Amino acid sequence: EEQFVESGGDSVQAGGSLRLSCVASRSIGSGYCMGWFRQAPGKEREGVTTVYTGEHRGDSTYYADSVKGRFTISQYNSNTLYLQMNSLKPEDTAMYYCAADVPPYCRSASCCVADLNALDAWGQGTLVTVSS
Repeated sequence: EEQFVESGGDSVQAGGSLRLSCVASRSIGSGYCMGWFRQAPGKEREGVTTVYTGEHRGDSTYYADSVKGRFTISQYNSNTLYLQMNSLKPEDTAMYYCAADVPPYCRSASCCVADLNALDAWGQGTLVTVSS
């Protein structure tokens, strides 16, 4: 079972930046869904950004409307993901999680949101707190 370790969360003021890191227990290669999710207190987990690393039909990268233009997902090496977060807002406060999976059907990043969100196993996450 794939395991993920997230880090980089911190308390920052609005307008600040953070870079989150995720180390996966196995390499993330071609044909994977990978992404970042977050869960705020009292709210459901939501997809922040996802990438489909294979030959895609549709979008190869997805960003939630609330983070477009501020957050960027990247893959540092075969098992490390980053989430660069700029212009942080108080509503970005949440526990952030990463995930990766070989999807049975998805060929686009938008599809990967549902695929990854259905996973049973998640890491401990990393907490981001943004104060106004």
